[in-house]
Amino acid sequence: MTKMLFVNLPVTDLARSKAFYEAVGFTNNPQFSDDNAVSMVWSDAIYVMLLKHDFWKTFTSKTIPDAHESAQVMLALSQDSQDAVEEIVRKAVAAGGKADPTPKQDLGFMYGRSFEDPDGHIWENAFMDMSALPEGDHPAEQPAS
Repeated sequence: MTKMLFVNLPVTDLARSKAFYEAVGFTNNPQFSDDNAVSMVWSDAIYVMLLKHDFWKTFTSKTIPDAHESAQVMLALSQDSQDAVEEIVRKAVAAGGKADPTPKQDLGFMYGRSFEDPDGHIWENAFMDMSALPEGDHPAEQPAS
C-alpha cells in the first residue's frame, strides 16, 4: 500500500481557504468535505485537511497558535521545475497569500521559494536537479542564499 500524508490545518475561513488551495493547484475531494472540514488533494499520496477552528478543537485541547505570529512547521512541496516554483508562488499571491516568508534559495542544484496561505501556514516549494549536485556535497551543508 502506498504511504500517504494527511496534513491537518486549522483555518479561520473554510471557503476562503478552499478557494486559495484550489487557486494554487490543489483539488477538492468532496467525499471528505463538509461544513467543518475540506479535503484538498495535492497528489495521490498528499492530502491537506482544512479544519474550522471549532472542529480542530475536538481533536486536541492545545491552543491553536496564530501562524502569522509563530511557526511550528514549514510544509514543503516538490516542483517539476524552477518555473513551476515561480508559478505556484505567483498563484498564491494572486489568491491572497504572501510571497517568501522564508528566504529564497538558489543553490545551483536546488531552487526554492515559499508562500504563506491566508492563515499564515508556510509552504516551501523546491525544484531539485540532483544531477547538478556536486559530488560529495550534501544539501544540508549548503548555506542559504
